[in-house]
Amino acid sequence: MIPDEKADPARWRPISRFPGNIDSPTPGPWVTVDFGACSRGGPLRAVNDDHYLIMRLGRHLETLRSSLPSGEIPARFEEFAYTMVVADGMGRDAEAASRLAIATFAQQAVHFGKWNVRIDTPVADDVMDRAARFFKNVDAALLDAARGNPAGLQTTLTALLTAGDELFFAYVGDSPLYLFRDGALARLTREHSLDYARQSQAASVELPDFTYVEPDMLGGTRLSRPMVGVERCGLLDGDIVLMCTKGLAGAVEDSRIAEMLRLHRTPDEQCRALVDLAARSGSNDDVTTLVGHFHISARLGTDG
Repeated sequence: MIPDEKADPARWRPISRFPGNIDSPTPGPWVTVDFGACSRGGPLRAVNDDHYLIMRLGRHLETLRSSLPSGEIPARFEEFAYTMVVADGMGRDAEAASRLAIATFAQQAVHFGKWNVRIDTPVADDVMDRAARFFKNVDAALLDAARGNPAGLQTTLTALLTAGDELFFAYVGDSPLYLFRDGALARLTREHSLDYARQSQAASVELPDFTYVEPDMLGGTRLSRPMVGVERCGLLDGDIVLMCTKGLAGAVEDSRIAEMLRLHRTPDEQCRALVDLAARSGSNDDVTTLVGHFHISARLGTDG
């Protein structure tokens, strides 16, 4: 019996078993994301030194012509991955540094061409290795562009990739990434400068009172290169992801950020509200906020 396309809203349900071995992961759950973004320069700054980027990566199959009965094969099949990136430039040419960092990161995604939208253990390892390479290439691009500039080009960079219900994130510097789940806010990134200070204290290295440890940055003029943090976690339906610069994180306590995310607003409204909250809290820095609301469900089929 030929499936009735109107009677079957899924339009196409894949068969449960294929002969032989399948050499790639099976399709993950269906994920859609509502994004918001807001970036505002500091009140005493002539230029906003923050930059950001949100991208959707995808692959699709579309039946153009066929003699097969309707419903026998998919009219269209698609799956996506999503990327969010934020950079906070530092120093004399801060805006140029953050702009170059994100542009270089995005160009690598275009030229690399291997957009993983399905995840298993080998693919996950490849995604994490590639993220570290991307960051090192961004660092090299900043060093190359800063030749002749004694101050160098330096910036933070935080990036995430979500594929199905998997979240990968990489970061250098103090532009944090948060996960808001079931009313609770958790910071996923760590400040490597603080980790270094704690490690020094644990190793009985004497640090003077009120020691300031410079946070890691991409670019710059230091001989030692920054440590890239690359990590992975799972996503659940209803999760909210927040990425921001220190203009928010350095001025507003996590508890107040969580209160704002608990309000049932659109991602853009939440982003604007968080930027306004930073200003009311006395932040003089540039403030950038990116928010993603994740909706995850079982993949039963596709819309034709």
